[in-house]
Amino acid sequence: MEHPEKILVIDFGSQTTQLIARRIREFSVYSEIKPCFVDLSEIKNFKPKGIILSGGPASVYDEDSPKIDPELFELGIPILGICYGAQLMSYLLGGRVERSLKREFGQAEIEILVESPLFRGLSLSKGYRVWMSHSDRVEALPSGFIALAKTLNSPFAAFAHEKLPLYGVQFHPEVVHTEIGAQILKNFVFEICGCSPSWTMPSFIDTTVEEIKRTVKEDERVICALSGGIDSTVTALLVHRAIGDRLIPVFVNNGVLRKGEAEEVLNLMQELGLKVVYVDASKLFLERLKGVTDPEKKRKIIGETFIEVFENKAREFENVKYLAQGTLYPDVIESCAFRGPSARIKSHHNVGGLPEKMNLKLIEPLRELFKDEVRKIAELLGLPKKIVWRQPFPGPGLAVRILGEVTEEKLAILREADAIVTEEMLNSGWYYKVWQSFAVLLPIRTVGVMGDARTYEYVVALRVVESQDAMTADWVRLPYDLLARISNRIINEVSGVNRVVYDISSKPPATIEWE
Repeated sequence: MEHPEKILVIDFGSQTTQLIARRIREFSVYSEIKPCFVDLSEIKNFKPKGIILSGGPASVYDEDSPKIDPELFELGIPILGICYGAQLMSYLLGGRVERSLKREFGQAEIEILVESPLFRGLSLSKGYRVWMSHSDRVEALPSGFIALAKTLNSPFAAFAHEKLPLYGVQFHPEVVHTEIGAQILKNFVFEICGCSPSWTMPSFIDTTVEEIKRTVKEDERVICALSGGIDSTVTALLVHRAIGDRLIPVFVNNGVLRKGEAEEVLNLMQELGLKVVYVDASKLFLERLKGVTDPEKKRKIIGETFIEVFENKAREFENVKYLAQGTLYPDVIESCAFRGPSARIKSHHNVGGLPEKMNLKLIEPLRELFKDEVRKIAELLGLPKKIVWRQPFPGPGLAVRILGEVTEEKLAILREADAIVTEEMLNSGWYYKVWQSFAVLLPIRTVGVMGDARTYEYVVALRVVESQDAMTADWVRLPYDLLARISNRIINEVSGVNRVVYDISSKPPATIEWE
């Protein structure tokens, strides 16, 4: 999709790179992320109104650290360097960056030294809290640059060129801990880059529907991968709005769904007026997963089998040329095998899991969106709360919540345990307060005592996290009585489980899913 006004974020490996892009979009300005090794010609063709260089874990003076073409600074495009991005700008333009005698990690206070478009609306006489995360610092600015702000440890906590639209900040304006972060980013996007707030979800709907109409010829049909989650449901509704009954929504039972999920999804889609084709391929999926313990192999098997089932189903209809999927922007980012920055975390069944050869072309209307943007679209489309705020569920389903081999026995145990988690979260009012809440079946057995009998049964782990887009997440401090109730019910009601543990890991360093 073409966007007349956009901000390019160049990724140097920061864990908050995606947060930069999201913050810009919150201002109704389109932003996109590209890896640091992006070619200069591609940047020119992208035609951004502004460029942001992200932070990163490397040191600019290391021989193998990620770099960019210095010609980037000669294009006349406003550029904002953040942390590593600021150091790199200084380094490439002739400044000096060295290891700091005192590292800065966490909260610091900056003093704004001079008035600047970057700090418009902020006071020179007041100190502001910012979030630092660096062990290097700029020791000398390049020719033509001046200091804009300082901290006790960083004499050049912010700087700018006297004539060119080049800016650098040592701190992270994209995180909420920086109290003036939103103001700084707004100043860069609107005051310095001259963008207008034209990236809105109503305009996205209209533009996307028209694009689908142009893409799919009048005699062609589209088959849609429908899971019942918000992503695939919104995808189906957008495609249906564009081409009507030429859309064929297909729901595949892959054998690793939650308890009662197939029936629930079919009923919901009927309420929405979508005529869903149901395919029960559970035996095929489970047969192919037999004996497989590697998480990545599970994902690949499920992804390839999904496509195979869709292609086989498509052959039953005339002139099906496209497969529609609910791929989101985080899926695309995490599935790209970047070298170093934003390292590949996992493949997704609808991105990295695709076979090399496909007989259907892809339509992915949501691949530029974060989850919160998809929810805004869902509300505009009039979807009920139970779909809009339905918690994310991985494409590989319970297969990646069963550590080790997937068997019928383990699926039966996990389905019952997971159903209890969902029921208690709903009843307590916590379900809609968190990003995800689910059970994981561990591949270990522990000793327990039930009545007068000694038991040796499975362990279930509870995973409840809060997040905005799944790029980062923190574990939720659930009330003890709720945790106790969930634990007691699982142990008492689910045969084969005698112990429940609670996962208190954040992302990073852990991921949300266990596999």
